[in-house]
Amino acid sequence: MSRKTVILIGFIVLKFVLSYLLVDSAYDLQRDEYLHLDQANHLAWGFTSVPPVTSWISFVIKLLGSTVFWIRFFPALFGALTLLVVWKAIEELKGNLFALVLGATCILFSILLRLNLLYQPNSLDVLCWTAFYFFLIKFINSDRAKWLYIAAIVFAIGFLNKYNIGFLLIGLLPSVLLTEQRKLLTKKAIYLAVVLAFVLVLPNLIWQYENHFPVVHHMKELSATQLVHVNRLDFLQSQFIFFMGSWFIILFGLWALLMYPPFLKFKFFFYTIFITIAVFLLLKAKDYYAIGVYPIFLAFGAVYLSKILKSDWRLYLQSAALAIPILLFIPMYFYGFPNKSPEYIAEHGERYRDLGLLRWEDGKDHKLPQDYADMLGWKELAAKVDRVYASIPDKQKTIVLCDNYGQAGAINFYSKKGIKAVSFNADYVNWFNLDQHYINLIRVKDGEGDELQKTGPYFKYASKIAGVTNVLAREYGTVIFVFLDAKIDINKRISDEVKLAKTY
Repeated sequence: MSRKTVILIGFIVLKFVLSYLLVDSAYDLQRDEYLHLDQANHLAWGFTSVPPVTSWISFVIKLLGSTVFWIRFFPALFGALTLLVVWKAIEELKGNLFALVLGATCILFSILLRLNLLYQPNSLDVLCWTAFYFFLIKFINSDRAKWLYIAAIVFAIGFLNKYNIGFLLIGLLPSVLLTEQRKLLTKKAIYLAVVLAFVLVLPNLIWQYENHFPVVHHMKELSATQLVHVNRLDFLQSQFIFFMGSWFIILFGLWALLMYPPFLKFKFFFYTIFITIAVFLLLKAKDYYAIGVYPIFLAFGAVYLSKILKSDWRLYLQSAALAIPILLFIPMYFYGFPNKSPEYIAEHGERYRDLGLLRWEDGKDHKLPQDYADMLGWKELAAKVDRVYASIPDKQKTIVLCDNYGQAGAINFYSKKGIKAVSFNADYVNWFNLDQHYINLIRVKDGEGDELQKTGPYFKYASKIAGVTNVLAREYGTVIFVFLDAKIDINKRISDEVKLAKTY
């Protein structure tokens, strides 16, 4: 086994180890993870929230036992593969061992370590962006059409994972037109690759059409509830923080694309990063949408810097170049991961607030970062719903209806009673089993409100049960209501609500 291979394996092993060590045991899974895991029970060519690939991975996780180990494994795997692709890109660009180690260090000690902690489409999204760029480099170097076809397959996987990869093409196409590489558009293989990608994503496009393009509704809802709070200055600040210790490498890469002769054929990448970021800024996108654009520039920068520091006194600067990403990662280690208890963070919130980590999607500061607060209270909620469900005689005629997908997903994931909770929120609106006649209702509400007065009269018995009591949980204040022996046709009422929820 060569020295390079041993070092690469070392980086990959460290990547996996850190992915398991950087989450404190006090946390549950994050709310989105429960939804994605539940999609394994409803396989389809599309969902309201995401395309189908996540559900396929969730099905594999289900076959493996749905343990936290496997849930954490897949995002860590995609992060490790991103590191591997950058390593291979550096080799393709004729980088030496120093360039390889520098690139791997920059990838490892970056926002990707944080991104790869959660089971969400984002980790595979970044991998697909990076792999697409890599195979495009392979094609330009070799002029072999097979790399374009592989790139097309990667793009299709990325599209079926998260539509965000469409912005890769939005940034790439005008960039190619601005350089001599516009000649690529005269090659037949380009169009065959486009056809291949289209055929692979067609089942999802058909699903979108048959379901009246729920992605449009989802984007409108996202824009109204979350993107409206996005500050463009905060977006740009986050781009710097994501690869804080590696920006000098990215800048070297950008310079090399303009001035280093072996890289001039890749000059269109220089324009790609600026056009892509500009489009995200224009649309007020979430800051992490742009992460996938950066890893390939670490490959360009690492190779170019290795050429500069290859002899004389500059050799001593190699150690400094390797140390900078690690040293600047230290603050991120202390404040950028859920590796401390929620109580500790709440008691030492000043620094988190100064770094903007307590700002939620509502534009306000809270006691914990939003993702951390979204990882609390779920087991408590599921256990209490289980106890209520167990006390009801006609369990088969009981429906558990939640206000949001996190509640429904967490109950389904942790339930020991086989509960299949539903909601009018997100994908759950499509998962109601109305073939079963219901007479009882367990209602999980975000807040108490007037639920007893509003819903109670339709049942012979109504009561309120304490819900989530963890004040640091985003679900704090969630209340459980029990309604027994309906005086009305619950199924008809639910059917009407489902139709209303599906009216875009």
